[in-house]
Amino acid sequence: MSGNKKIAVLGGGESGCGAAVLAKKEGFDVLLSDSGTIKDKYKKMLDAHNIRWEENGHSTDEILKSDEIIKSPGIPQDSPIILQARGLDIPVISEIEFAGRYNNAKTICITGSNGKTTTTMLTYHILKKAGYNVGLAGNVGKSFALQVAESKHDYYVIELSSFQLDNMYEFKADIAVLLNITPDHLDRYEYKFQNYMDAKMRITRNQTENDVFIYWNDDENIRKELQKFGVKARHEAFAINKEPETAAFLQDGKLKIPALGQSFEMPVSELSLSGTHNLYNSMAAALSAKSINVRNETIREALSDFEGVPHRLQKIANVRGVCYVNDSKATNVNSCWYALESMTTPVVLILGGKDKGNDYNDILPLVKEKVRFLVFMGKDNSKLENFFSGIKPFVSVHSMKDAVNECYKHAQKGDTVLLSPCCASFDLFNNYEDRGEKFAVCVKDL
Repeated sequence: MSGNKKIAVLGGGESGCGAAVLAKKEGFDVLLSDSGTIKDKYKKMLDAHNIRWEENGHSTDEILKSDEIIKSPGIPQDSPIILQARGLDIPVISEIEFAGRYNNAKTICITGSNGKTTTTMLTYHILKKAGYNVGLAGNVGKSFALQVAESKHDYYVIELSSFQLDNMYEFKADIAVLLNITPDHLDRYEYKFQNYMDAKMRITRNQTENDVFIYWNDDENIRKELQKFGVKARHEAFAINKEPETAAFLQDGKLKIPALGQSFEMPVSELSLSGTHNLYNSMAAALSAKSINVRNETIREALSDFEGVPHRLQKIANVRGVCYVNDSKATNVNSCWYALESMTTPVVLILGGKDKGNDYNDILPLVKEKVRFLVFMGKDNSKLENFFSGIKPFVSVHSMKDAVNECYKHAQKGDTVLLSPCCASFDLFNNYEDRGEKFAVCVKDL
């Protein structure tokens, strides 16, 4: 038991409320504090557990008397109250770090700049199909801490963002998956790519020889960081081409995993998810499943019937011969690159939102090759206008309705209208889900 130790939880969303429930269960004196408003469903959860909470501001004096602070991932490291806490040597940890102290289940933890939600959901789908007692947590599913408090799972599949990894210290992943590292969220990392890479590599923190590290072998950034970090876990790499160090690869049109028990292979044509990026996601999920002895037949079946993730290359409708695709989850340049790479028709592309220090040079060749017309949608489109000026015709708008109407005007029969914004959504929308849902509504109103 914790005695009368005080814990302050900052942030009243899924992560914070789950952490508060677990802290209360473990006997801590808990205060949850949010600088904004807390949703009614979370207020009800907190009240049901007799947890004190406040919204629209922090009781700074009380928070700074806490023994420990659990910070929700959306709160920046340089927010005033976090800086004050650090100045007083009050430990600041993540919900994942806190929940890990009370968790006895095996964890499969997945991170990467792109593909982590798809890979997490796909891995969870395989384990569920195999009949495993498994929880889905992190950036998707219910809060990890809430499930540790209220459920008993044998496995957790956990999607981890760099923000969640930032405040993890003793937590250990039994299986760590690192899909890729490309520039993202640089506005949270002093615009230094190395700081962001350091955060991603924390997925391997505390791993031992008994654990597994799964990663994309062709990613130069990962290979460079691996030389520095000296990860002790057993390495299981995936790549398109077979090399001595690759455990999963493509050969003769088949996804192959020759080791890890009985040899696994599956024709790429039978995978439910298309595109090169999804081939990597399928390899990573299959390696994770093989590492805990899921049967080959189950993995094959799950990889062939997985339905995908909302807001990720999600077909919304076909209007007058034009296909409208919602890729609102593409909140960085690399994610948009993957979306464009998978396109087989001319594209009318919607870009824009809250820029995170983006470099659009990476998508420039694909824009030149595949895009007919650009629609910039955001409060401030000046960076996009300056970058793409003279490259493709474009129009700037400040609402989803206007964006979709412009796409309708400029798309031709056989084209694809693609919402793949490269940017965060917070300038005009609540989150990327809200952005994608509004896109779908506007398309259906055409």
